[in-house]
Amino acid sequence: MNVPLLDIGPQYLELEGEIRAAVDEVLASTQYILGPKVEAFESAVAAYCGAAHTIGVSSGTDALLVSLMALGVGFGDTVVTTPYSFFATAGTIARLGARPVFIDIDPSSYNIDPVALRRWFDTDSPERARVKAIMPVHLYGQCADMDPILEAARAAGVAVIEDAAQAIGATYPGRGGVRQAGAMGELGCFSFFPSKNLGGIGDSGMVVTNDAELAEKIRRLRNHGMHPKYYHAEIGGNFRMAPIQAAVLSVKLPHLDRWNRLRRENAAYYDAHLNVSGLVPPAAPYGRAHHTYNQYVVRAPQREALRAHLRERNVGHEIYYPVPLHLQECFSSLGHRAGDFPVSERAAEETLALPIFPELTRTQRDYVVETVSGFYAASAAM
Repeated sequence: MNVPLLDIGPQYLELEGEIRAAVDEVLASTQYILGPKVEAFESAVAAYCGAAHTIGVSSGTDALLVSLMALGVGFGDTVVTTPYSFFATAGTIARLGARPVFIDIDPSSYNIDPVALRRWFDTDSPERARVKAIMPVHLYGQCADMDPILEAARAAGVAVIEDAAQAIGATYPGRGGVRQAGAMGELGCFSFFPSKNLGGIGDSGMVVTNDAELAEKIRRLRNHGMHPKYYHAEIGGNFRMAPIQAAVLSVKLPHLDRWNRLRRENAAYYDAHLNVSGLVPPAAPYGRAHHTYNQYVVRAPQREALRAHLRERNVGHEIYYPVPLHLQECFSSLGHRAGDFPVSERAAEETLALPIFPELTRTQRDYVVETVSGFYAASAAM
């Protein structure tokens, strides 16, 4: 049997007719830059997230970048974030000449540790006065603990940009009620990369905000800062969402909650059947109903040997992420060393993602469980 880490084929086949019709409509319209398809998708996501404004952009990375630009982040500034995330989280900060300041993660959720964040803001670090924003990441489809993060931001007088690239549809049951990922800070950023829970047919992303001024600024910045046409009061970039992506994503959005529910069912099945001593399933501190399981990430003893076992038996898997951001070669100028963020480093050494996509069959799930359990049973018998 072959169980891929992700298979987007069944999802496409389910919606093939609608997707092809939507694409054909864009092609026939000959309107290939922004336009009504993008506006319609923006409105649909705004309604889904309960946000006032949404701005479609060219990728999740560009959503982060243009959000930082809209806040005026630049040389000499700092942005507080996590060292355990996809590269774009810190890469976009550095790209603007700002400095990422890393705060270690919670060992169970893998999201930024709010206690460590509060402790950092209570120190007399010279970087404290240069902070322009906090960028928490809702890693693997689960919201960071936003109440204390938002409190720390308010106390410091800085904005919050939610990196929700992996978490559309995730919710956070905070003190003010249940809120959608991406709609809690000043700005929220989504990615619609094909592997995401809501994935397009290429790169695209979105910025979510309840601030009308920030929304209008981002609309200008995504189109070279142009307003009106050919007049530029500020320098932006080409961050426009393609209408062909918006058309496909508009077909898929009504199915998102169902797909997320199926991911939760797969996660519950793994939680119940992967009864292996030492194997730690992903935590869901707010309850599984609030998690969207973009990835199902376990802490796996003997990880490299397990990976070899899974490869031999055609079970897809991946390490997210093998090298924390503070130890990446391109960030060596920040002066960090191994041991600076031990929780993130341990996660990089121990975690492994298993197949969790919505169309995973019962037979495939059983095979994953049998393969993982068989490895540990054989190891225990040696």
